[in-house]
Amino acid sequence: MTGVRADVQREESRMKRYLGDRTIDGVKVTVDGAPLDPCLDVMEFTKNGFEWSYEGPEPRQLALALLVDHLGDNAVAMAAAEPFMRAVVANLEMSGR
Repeated sequence: MTGVRADVQREESRMKRYLGDRTIDGVKVTVDGAPLDPCLDVMEFTKNGFEWSYEGPEPRQLALALLVDHLGDNAVAMAAAEPFMRAVVANLEMSGR
C-alpha cells in the first residue's frame, strides 16, 4: 500500500457520517449511528428538535449541533451557525436523507 493510499484510508476512517431521517416519531439526526446532541447547553433556539430545508429555529438548532460536533468549539460554532444554516441546512432536500 502506498503512503498516499494509507493517508486517504486513515482520513476516511476519521470522517463522521451524519444522517437525518423522518420517521413516524419525527425527525431523527444521528452521527455515526448515535443521536446528535442538540447542544441546548450552548444555545436553545427551539424546543421542537431539528429540521432542515428552510430557514428557521429548528434548522438553526441543527446547524449549531452539526458545527459543535464537527468543530468541537462552541464559540466558533455559534458564530457560524446562522450562515451555515442559510447556506447548507436550509438547502438540504426535504426527502429526509
